Amino acid sequence: MASWQSKLTSLFLRAAVKRKINPHANPADARARVDRMAARFSKNQDWIKVTPVSANGVPGEWVEVPEDAPQDLSALENMPGNLVQSDPEISATPDSNPGSGKVLLYLHGGGYIVCSPATHRLMVARICREAGLKALLIDYRLAPEHPFPAAVEDAEAAYRWLLAAGHKPEDIVVAGDSAGGGLTMSLLLTLREENMPMPAAAALLSPWTDLALTGWTMLTHARRDPMLRLDSASLAVRHYMQDTSPTHPIASSIYADLTGLPPLYVQVGENEILLDDSRRLVSRAQAHGVESSLEIWPGMPHVFQAFPQVPESKRAIEGIGTFLKAQVNRSASAPASTSPSTSPATSPAAAQEASVEAAE
Repeated sequence: MASWQSKLTSLFLRAAVKRKINPHANPADARARVDRMAARFSKNQDWIKVTPVSANGVPGEWVEVPEDAPQDLSALENMPGNLVQSDPEISATPDSNPGSGKVLLYLHGGGYIVCSPATHRLMVARICREAGLKALLIDYRLAPEHPFPAAVEDAEAAYRWLLAAGHKPEDIVVAGDSAGGGLTMSLLLTLREENMPMPAAAALLSPWTDLALTGWTMLTHARRDPMLRLDSASLAVRHYMQDTSPTHPIASSIYADLTGLPPLYVQVGENEILLDDSRRLVSRAQAHGVESSLEIWPGMPHVFQAFPQVPESKRAIEGIGTFLKAQVNRSASAPASTSPSTSPATSPAAAQEASVEAAE
């Protein structure tokens, strides 16, 4: 059963996001509104180290959690109304050398038209803390000014930058939420098509994998989803794809051959209109022999992992961290059992049932 904190957060999202969203708003105005709202869910996080970077010309930032950071982050477990405005100024100097070692490349969500590293920094830092990694969080180009495949090109440029700096492919993991989850799949498919070495694994949070919007839950969960709307998703597709078909396999991975991709770990909320995007992705990945796992979290909204006041968010972030840590250390240790997985031989129905039970 969903926690009272998650239910209250869903009510907030329904009132402040779903009911007030204007899908036809100017993209620049929409970005400013999202940034202001994201600031309400952030604090002055002294335990997060942020360093601006330029990854092959793609702006971004290193997100790190120092070893001496406090272990008890209970101060984050507050409801939205109690959170304070974060300081928009980041004191750091540009760094052109990413060094070597294990790293997470994170691709933020936002329908390919909104959001930035600033909106996702806290969640990425929480993942880094659990995984024991530092993250490269890039500010890829957004639509409609920069339609498909601009975002894919930026993600690939950042990945190549990591390789050129000395990071081994097996020491790199990729993750993304919503459109960033779809972009993660776009990156993996592009790397495979170009015969590039693959990262060790990918974690996907409520990934948007079908820009043709054919998932049945797009309709059945239209009222149930407290955050996302079909009309907004449809306009985002037009902004991003423009003259390209939304079924292009690089943009919509459920139409692609997924053979040869690295292990995938997918988390999704039960109440999302994007639920079927995750179900179908994992089913297709398993059919193509890709090691994959699916968690469906009962009663959860879109990218619930971003809300630290929600107990389910903490457990989900722990699962992501466990998965990513296990994948970059596969040669040294076996994957932890706390990340439930389904083998390619497991039926999608059985995988869903197991995932719901695990989340509960």
